[in-house]
Amino acid sequence: MTLYIANPIYDTVFKYLMEDERIARTILSALLKKEVVRVEQRPHEYVNTSRNEISMFRIDFGATVREADGQERLILIELQKTWLETETLRFRQYLGTQYNRKENIVEESADKHALPMVAVYLLGHRVGRLDTPVIYVNHKTYDYDGHELCCEQPNAFVESLTHNSIIVQIPLLHGRVNNRLEKVLSVFDQSNASKGNPQTIQVKEEAYEGDAEMEYILKRLLSAASNPDVRQEMNVEDEFFKAIEDRDTAILQRDKMLEKQEEKLKERDKMLEKQEEKLKERDKMLEKQEEKLKERDKMLEKQGEQLEKQGEQLEKQGEMLKERDKMLVEKDKMLTAAVRGMQANGMDVKTIAAILGQPEATIQELLE
Repeated sequence: MTLYIANPIYDTVFKYLMEDERIARTILSALLKKEVVRVEQRPHEYVNTSRNEISMFRIDFGATVREADGQERLILIELQKTWLETETLRFRQYLGTQYNRKENIVEESADKHALPMVAVYLLGHRVGRLDTPVIYVNHKTYDYDGHELCCEQPNAFVESLTHNSIIVQIPLLHGRVNNRLEKVLSVFDQSNASKGNPQTIQVKEEAYEGDAEMEYILKRLLSAASNPDVRQEMNVEDEFFKAIEDRDTAILQRDKMLEKQEEKLKERDKMLEKQEEKLKERDKMLEKQEEKLKERDKMLEKQGEQLEKQGEQLEKQGEMLKERDKMLVEKDKMLTAAVRGMQANGMDVKTIAAILGQPEATIQELLE
């Protein structure tokens, strides 16, 4: 027969479940692998962070456990449950608070020591790549050479300063029932959550038949499923986590947009970098052209100076030619006067040409 029990991953259902002292002993005994003789909730046991933050549900227990030798001792159990991934700092801060609480100090004659502590983490997410549903982290004592120190009785000083931890990865339960603890935790297996209604878990009643403690847990969870106050609180949690999911989706979309914008900015930066390189190349080319222009200007300036000097020389040569032309004109006038004078004295052309050393044709032109 299939039973639809309340999903204990919800804070309100988990609180409802652990309020029952018999169930608390059953679950803690399975976790500790020791018989829990008595258990009581400590003051301020329900610390549910405000709804605008990550949900982290906590319960403090004072548990009397029976050791293998039959002796009983009191330990402190700090049980923390969370749906979502959260930073380890939150867990450390809470443990630090428990270390400082005076009510966790035991006075024995002349010695004072803190209660031994076990931290239990029920996580709705995986821890890295660890693929074991339940992880035990136990401290041990060693000497310098690495040899483990074994004592008949736990040392109060050591136990006051260190604590053991139990980490439950709920997503890895997946119907595994290989031992007592996995059977107890099977009611947390989210792979059995009802389709369309995560507030309930589907379990087979016959799987727990004959197990009085598990039958009692199922009865309690059935009661929670039919309790209107519990259902209302579950609805509130759904709304809260829906808001977180919507927020995370919006953040994810925003991050994707920002990532695309960043890629575009990178592409633009690359384009600008290329353009800057081209501009640098162009500037180099312009600089070279400017240098060439300066060289050409210098050459033109020199050529101008040379042309100016040549002009001055031509001007001087022109003046000299003018002076020569004047002298030639004067010479022609004097020659003409001499020729005419000799002719007037009765000399013929041939005689005049011989005397002056000029061609007869030239003498004849002067006389015409």
